[in-house]
Amino acid sequence: MNPVSSNYYDFFGLEHKLDLDLPDLEKRFYSLSRQYHPDRYTLKSREEQQYALDATAILNDAYRTLRDPLARAEYLLKENGFDIGEQGSKNVPPELLEEVFELNMALEELRGGDDSARPALEEARKKFVAMREQIDSDLRGQFTEYDRARDRNVLAEIRGILNRRRYVRNLVNEVEKELTGAAA
Repeated sequence: MNPVSSNYYDFFGLEHKLDLDLPDLEKRFYSLSRQYHPDRYTLKSREEQQYALDATAILNDAYRTLRDPLARAEYLLKENGFDIGEQGSKNVPPELLEEVFELNMALEELRGGDDSARPALEEARKKFVAMREQIDSDLRGQFTEYDRARDRNVLAEIRGILNRRRYVRNLVNEVEKELTGAAA
């Protein structure tokens, strides 16, 4: 019995790229789910049963990762030797410095009981959601560029965009948490 490939793309028999045909991925997932379902191995040897369990675990992790464009990009970056660290709060993208400063001031005012900061936070949330949408659009373009050229420089650009997106996502989450927490 051959070992199960732990590489998600190889496990699904897919090309290592960022733009995937999601209906095809889903079709492959269900086909492999039937092939490796542990119930099909109940009368097999202990080794074959373990093989099915291992394959099913990899299958589920791989599907969860590959169907999500952001998780897929991070996976491909790791596969190509790029470090994917969490975006630190001290590592503010330069283009966001002013907005983050204003956001922090409004958050402190709201936390201090000044409800007049709410409109500024609502505006900041809208701005950061729009930034996140623009970042997602930029990512889609970079995904296409990487799949076309297979250039590591494009992967480096994607990594930077993902870090910016993670930072903006954290800002959106923080504002939404404060707005809903303050309203409760």
